[in-house]
Amino acid sequence: MIAIKQFVFNPFQENTYVLYQPQGEAIVVDAGCSTESEFQELLDFVNSQNLTVKCLINTHCHIDHILGIDKLKKQFGVKAYAHFDDFPLLQMAPAHAMMFGLYLETVPAIDETLSHGDLIELNGDSLKVIHTPGHSRGGLCFYAEQERFILTGDTLFNLSIGRTDLAGGNYETLIKSIREQLMVLPDDVIVYPGHGNSTTIGIEKASNPFL
Repeated sequence: MIAIKQFVFNPFQENTYVLYQPQGEAIVVDAGCSTESEFQELLDFVNSQNLTVKCLINTHCHIDHILGIDKLKKQFGVKAYAHFDDFPLLQMAPAHAMMFGLYLETVPAIDETLSHGDLIELNGDSLKVIHTPGHSRGGLCFYAEQERFILTGDTLFNLSIGRTDLAGGNYETLIKSIREQLMVLPDDVIVYPGHGNSTTIGIEKASNPFL
């Protein structure tokens, strides 16, 4: 079974997740750590659980979700994965960081692409990659069907949805993605978003004012 550890990092209060098998492999989702103390907090957890990080994956590539990619890649000696359609966001990352008083020396390096329907393996368990454009062109969600949870990045929040006024955003596309890709999942699936508290698919079906 996949366990989840949530961290809240950087001035945007972004959720970074470590998905892991106790005493086994781990995957870092949306590496948002931007300071030495945040980086150390994540590293301390990995070491305390005796985990081996196998890769970094990204729900999307807005600045608050990619600040720690290069440092974690170097620390763990792993590759980073994202959707190809978000690569233009990476090229703008240093400039975007500067706009918000953050520092990013180089463009974060994504090594491999993820596409809709791909499976990411973790010690015999798997995450299904679901393409949900709208907040960004390359937005992805990661669904653990056996464990009944999904990481939605900035696509779907607790009683809200992602912004569509940023680069690559489109409101109609986002609503279509949520309705066709996420609202078809079972009601008891737990939603872990890119910001804020968790929710469930059932709660969002019943109460999300945007849907």
